[in-house]
Amino acid sequence: MASFLFSAITSSHVILIILLLCSSFLTNSLAAKHGYSSAHRHHHRPHNSSPFPNPKLHQAYIALQAWKKVIYSDPNNFTTNWVGPSVCKYRGIYCAPPPYDHKIQVVSGIDLNNADIAGFLPDELGLLSDLALIHLNSNRFCGIVPQTLSNLTLLYELDLSNNRFVGPFPNVVLSLPMLNYLDIRFNEFEGPLPPELFNKKLDAIFVNNNRFTSMIPQNFGSNNSASVLVIANNKFGGCLPPSVANLANSIEELLLINTSISGCLPPEVGYLYKLRVLDVSLNKLVGPIPYSIAGLAHLELLNLAHNMMSGIVPEGVCLLPNLSNFTFSYNFFCEEEGICNNLTSKGIAYDDRRNCFPEKPFQRSNKVCEPVLEHPVVCFEQHCSNGGSEGFGEGFGMVPSAIPAAAPMLSPSIAPAY
Repeated sequence: MASFLFSAITSSHVILIILLLCSSFLTNSLAAKHGYSSAHRHHHRPHNSSPFPNPKLHQAYIALQAWKKVIYSDPNNFTTNWVGPSVCKYRGIYCAPPPYDHKIQVVSGIDLNNADIAGFLPDELGLLSDLALIHLNSNRFCGIVPQTLSNLTLLYELDLSNNRFVGPFPNVVLSLPMLNYLDIRFNEFEGPLPPELFNKKLDAIFVNNNRFTSMIPQNFGSNNSASVLVIANNKFGGCLPPSVANLANSIEELLLINTSISGCLPPEVGYLYKLRVLDVSLNKLVGPIPYSIAGLAHLELLNLAHNMMSGIVPEGVCLLPNLSNFTFSYNFFCEEEGICNNLTSKGIAYDDRRNCFPEKPFQRSNKVCEPVLEHPVVCFEQHCSNGGSEGFGEGFGMVPSAIPAAAPMLSPSIAPAY
């Protein structure tokens, strides 16, 4: 499988990113917004007896102490040194000059990844208005995401993955003007994804392995800046909207595994010319492989397994110059065109089991294949109604055992890279 773009970020990387973000956000408007005019910066209080170098660090102290009070389990003693006014020395807390005043230090990053902490997020976290990064991956935080995070107008990366958060999609993230990276995978969020999510200019969106339902929003591809989009292991249903074509200038990895999408794979997928990874396995897709996919010259991994697709595996796809892994098992394909019949000769890892190839081993029986081959799906005659998939798959005459079951949900402790 091709390596994914986003991996775990080390503490040194966090510091470097914070410093870069702070320098890049320097504008006069931010200075005005935070109330730090030049007059304020040069107005000293010589008799200040506060243990905090500036009011921002005092606010940070209030926020972090409130958080510590609602941490109920810290088996690795990660927050043991969260004591006293020196908040910049707290473990997992990173300070840097803010973009509106390079002469002071503020809390600009939190990295508690893999700390195994249990608790919840208090409203006081909204006091940390200078945060650029929040990384809380692989803990046991629970409850809902507080609305006070809307105060974090500089937040650039938010990673709440592998926790126990609940409730509807945390709409507060939609109000964060600088947010670029959103990762809420492996939680217990539920309900629909708001269409506004796909209007937001984010480089990476990970919402996989939650309890999201309803249809994929029709503006699914409106965010034309995302390079990675993963919505796998949710129960959306409906068709993949043609608006996915709007991602053409940015998307490199698109993972829709086990999302209950149905209908035909739209030809607009072939417009995503930067795509390296496309995985639509474990769904209810029907019809042929769009020949437009043969134009994806950068594609490395293509996974169509465990659907109800049929027709020919086109040679143009098998000839893609960078293709290294092609999985199309557990469908109803009836012919492998040209070199597709011998992908081993091209050094491509493949899996063509449980199809309807007449001279290949490990295929479906004629009894199962014949009804499908007698009623081929013509995709341009099929229509989705409001994202639905009525009419698809009719006439297959399949018995339930012919339809592949979805893979079980993986637990956060063995979460894959996506």
